[in-house]
Amino acid sequence: MTREQFLAWEVRQELRYEFDGFQPVAMTGGTATHAIIQSNLAIVIGGRLRGAPCQFFGSDLKIATARGFRYADGFVVCNAVAPRATVVHDPVVIFEVLSDGTGGIDLITKNHEYAAIPSVRRYIVLAQDEMAGTLFERIDDDWVGHLLNADNLLRMPEIGLEIALTELYEDVEFPAPESVPQ
Repeated sequence: MTREQFLAWEVRQELRYEFDGFQPVAMTGGTATHAIIQSNLAIVIGGRLRGAPCQFFGSDLKIATARGFRYADGFVVCNAVAPRATVVHDPVVIFEVLSDGTGGIDLITKNHEYAAIPSVRRYIVLAQDEMAGTLFERIDDDWVGHLLNADNLLRMPEIGLEIALTELYEDVEFPAPESVPQ
């Protein structure tokens, strides 16, 4: 299947699919925690970008990669997006919330695909079972990863924002840590 064939095929489907460059991959449902974090991204990032030149989008639009198309949990674009667009080619910051079934794809496959998009300055992968994640950023010609925890301030100078990681986890209830027998 080519990229063009995928786009023509997907528009006729009831479910959403990503395209990995070879075949359609069905998007599965998430958890309540995933939905809360995704909602917080829209509220916190999207709210602070109101009236700014950059705009936050949720998972309704596809991001074009060299091989195919991906749905991120959120992303920021600093160029105009046509009102009827379904695909974006130049995101600046991309967010993914890890899921049990897609963690490897998010951390490795999508990471490589997003790093290859020249406009992407940061890729932020958030855990949903603890307040933590990994931030990947472009520094000159390098793609560098940084571990995140609850004490971190998420700095995104390319979109003019600094946000405490705790804001993205507001209203998330984490399971109590398992006690270790002594």
